[in-house]
Amino acid sequence: MNSFMFGAIQEAFCGVKHNHGGPFGAVVVKSGKIIAKAHNQVLKNNDPTAHAEINAIKKASKKLGTFDLSGCEIYTTCMPCPMCLGAIKWANIKTVFYGASSQDADAIGFRDKDFYEKEFLEFKQIERAECLKPFEAWSAKEDKILY
Repeated sequence: MNSFMFGAIQEAFCGVKHNHGGPFGAVVVKSGKIIAKAHNQVLKNNDPTAHAEINAIKKASKKLGTFDLSGCEIYTTCMPCPMCLGAIKWANIKTVFYGASSQDADAIGFRDKDFYEKEFLEFKQIERAECLKPFEAWSAKEDKILY
């Protein structure tokens, strides 16, 4: 068994055992070493964003002292949801190893399928001109750090 995926699986079992959230664990790896590991803590923290991947990315960023996790890989017990995929992209992680599929998660009661098969949001743009003012201020900043 892959040792990094084994770490993610152990994290998932920890979360299940302690009722922290669903059966999801994740490990961030850099240069062949585990930088961070985490499990789903949605129930523990009453936080719908406390997915294993998000938690592991936060820990890895803190440990490495950077928002840029280029050169890292992530191992996760389930195919990441769209939110987690967004976080992985923003962190500049290029490789995702996953175990269970989104269909597997759906089969045990999670709503993953909804994100891929249904329209679930209504987008309404308002106050664009006002909202662009902080964008203009950002654009004019000479000391900004792009991410």
